Amino acid sequence: MNDLLKTAIRRIPVWPVYVLGISYPLWLLWQGVNGGLGVDPVKVMEHSLGKAGLQLVIAGLVITPLRNVTGISLIKYRRAIGLLAFLYICLHLLVWLVLDVQIPSQIWGDIIKRPYITIGMAGLLLMIPLAITSNNWSVRKLGRRWKTLHKLTYVVVVLGTVHYFMQVKGFHPEPYIYVAVVLGLLAKRAKNGGMFR
Repeated sequence: MNDLLKTAIRRIPVWPVYVLGISYPLWLLWQGVNGGLGVDPVKVMEHSLGKAGLQLVIAGLVITPLRNVTGISLIKYRRAIGLLAFLYICLHLLVWLVLDVQIPSQIWGDIIKRPYITIGMAGLLLMIPLAITSNNWSVRKLGRRWKTLHKLTYVVVVLGTVHYFMQVKGFHPEPYIYVAVVLGLLAKRAKNGGMFR
């Protein structure tokens, strides 16, 4: 069964990942326009995109431990997953800026005064160099520095998880699950030689 799965993964190209990834925000927009996201479609769209972005960042970090434990390699999909995560987080920010807040002066005030927004913005800013260098040319040009740079993903996932945890009101088990998964990934990374080695 494991061998069949490995063979199937080798045969599936990367482009369907991009197609599926781009389809999700379009589906959310369609649902919002047609009343499928409830009484506050902007908030649902904003939160859904942010959470999906965080899920993709975590998924990208899970790929290596999954390969080490099961022998199943999804490495060839990792770049697509990372770029889609960046896209989702950018759209999450765009929905917040354009459809939610809408007042430029309030936007800057919220970034400064609300810690969870400050933390979220820091995570997004760290994702920008990762997205820009997610190409073969950058891998060749940066050499070993490319791997060091892309270990910033661990910082990004911590900031994203804290951002999500802080903005959830009341007790919900889901943020705690994210925290547990991220702590597990950090512990695994530390055991394998530290965060940035």
